[in-house]
Amino acid sequence: MRVPSLIGTVQDVDGPTISVSIGTEVPNGLIFVEGEPYRVGQVGGFARVSIGFADLIGVVTRVGAGAAPEGTDLVEARWLTLELVGEASSGHDFVRGVSQLPSIGDQVHVVVGSDLAKIYGSGAKNRAFIQIGHVAAAESIDARLDLNQLITRHSAVVGSTGSGKSTTVASLVQAISEPARFASARVLVFDIHGEYARALGPVANVFTLNPDSVKDSFPLAVPYWALSYEELLTLAFGGITDDAGRAFVRDEIIRLKRDALALYPAPGLKVDDISADSPVPFSIHQLWFDLHVLLNATHLSAGNQSRATWALMMDSSGNPVQAGDPQRLIAPLFEAQTQAANTTKVYLSSSTLNIRRQVEVLGSRLSDRRFDFAFSPGDWSPALDGRVAKDLDELLESWLGLEHAVTIVDLSGVPPAVASDVVGSMTRVTYDAMFWARKLSEGTRERPLLFIFEEAHSYLGHGAERAAKIAVQRIVREGRKYGMGAMIVSQRPSEIDSTILSQCGTLIALRLTNSTDRQHVSSSAADNMKGILSMLPILRTGEAIIVGESVPLPMRATINLPDAKPDSQDPSVVGHGEPGGWDRAREPSQYAGVVIAWRSQNPNSPNVV
Repeated sequence: MRVPSLIGTVQDVDGPTISVSIGTEVPNGLIFVEGEPYRVGQVGGFARVSIGFADLIGVVTRVGAGAAPEGTDLVEARWLTLELVGEASSGHDFVRGVSQLPSIGDQVHVVVGSDLAKIYGSGAKNRAFIQIGHVAAAESIDARLDLNQLITRHSAVVGSTGSGKSTTVASLVQAISEPARFASARVLVFDIHGEYARALGPVANVFTLNPDSVKDSFPLAVPYWALSYEELLTLAFGGITDDAGRAFVRDEIIRLKRDALALYPAPGLKVDDISADSPVPFSIHQLWFDLHVLLNATHLSAGNQSRATWALMMDSSGNPVQAGDPQRLIAPLFEAQTQAANTTKVYLSSSTLNIRRQVEVLGSRLSDRRFDFAFSPGDWSPALDGRVAKDLDELLESWLGLEHAVTIVDLSGVPPAVASDVVGSMTRVTYDAMFWARKLSEGTRERPLLFIFEEAHSYLGHGAERAAKIAVQRIVREGRKYGMGAMIVSQRPSEIDSTILSQCGTLIALRLTNSTDRQHVSSSAADNMKGILSMLPILRTGEAIIVGESVPLPMRATINLPDAKPDSQDPSVVGHGEPGGWDRAREPSQYAGVVIAWRSQNPNSPNVV
């Protein structure tokens, strides 16, 4: 008597790739097992190879004539190709990998609901799984991820615009940070477009450039003095290429940091140990003032750059017209150069440094309110002598230790030219702090930390080694050992550095229509899953193919919707059922309110009546 689940036999074995001849007695389309219908030969579906003491589980990657071994007579024959991914032996849970390959003639069965329940439920009692949806082929079976593998082995969420990528990330974050289960979770989300405060605001600490624009948010502070020397050069000066200029600025920063530390000692650090990278407060306003004077001051004696020889412009009473104020970014006024015989000679600065343009950039950015998060970061702003009201411990606590497990860094108001540098700087600062604190209770060995990088293709691309790319590469290469994980989120995975994407142990792929992106994802997947990943263009919105270390078997899953959706939904041009968008009644225009919102950089500004 024929076994209802039997669909064929093994006819060719090429490593993990198995060619199966479908039996002539197996009907086309559907077969019924215990009253439940199952499709035969569905790409992305599963099959079970019985080898006596164990069952090998494989994914159907190809069907039809192309699945047959070369030279096979195809007359009245049906074939499918399986890629083996794991095995389940009697009395044991499903495990990845196979201990023995099948032989010619071994029976192949369709995987039924009870098999899927055993596979996807494997280890649920003794491992930390989160439920993110249900298996598309069996709605009664939860789609679950192993949280340990998801965090420490890194992950990527990719999908075209409109595929449900942002809602998937929001749903994942809600599951990860559930207070009843994970009271000590820590998640740091870099939100480039300000999408997630709406969905995660009730369970997240939101930091933004303009707190008035986001309810219950905090002002973003990334103190410049906590940055490394290279990060500071990029953020403050736009970079310095002149070697002599770089060396001089480095020495000036070290001098200012040492002077400040001598006045305000910090535990664990000696003045002689200071480097340009040491996270010690110093006044960047004083740095600007000193550099400006060095380059622009005129002097009463040739070759002398000391303050005593400044040729300050004087009024009729002999007082300086403008002596300058570093804190208020007011430069001193100097007498013009003159070599006339009947006047006091005034000499130009003898400095040969080629950094005049960069110092002007620094002055411009110090006065630009959009850069206040770095150069005027509230209680972390140093006085001219380096004194600060709050130190780095309170900064890190604000990022990682407030009431909620999730911290959203809303970068939508940060100048685009430096947004990636902010991501890199915050990531590097956090990584360094957690690395050196790895043996403390606040360290990431005891309380792991997940970084989520939204719109990652905009700052983790190929080419230049920017701060964000360097910091994220460090996390994906070394973070596992210290309890730090990365989640890379992108709609253009082909533009992400291949080193970063290939280190992601779990891939959550939603609909991808671009062939280049699909090829990049297929080559980066941990498993040889080209067959199942070929379904990416036809996935429905909110559906994902999940492969990698956090799932026991590659799955096609329907993702749960979050409690509130991110602010990334497409506006309705025409209303659904009721007037909305273009088909609503025309209203009187109030563009005065538009200008107020624009000028105040606050979308919540009231309209002017």
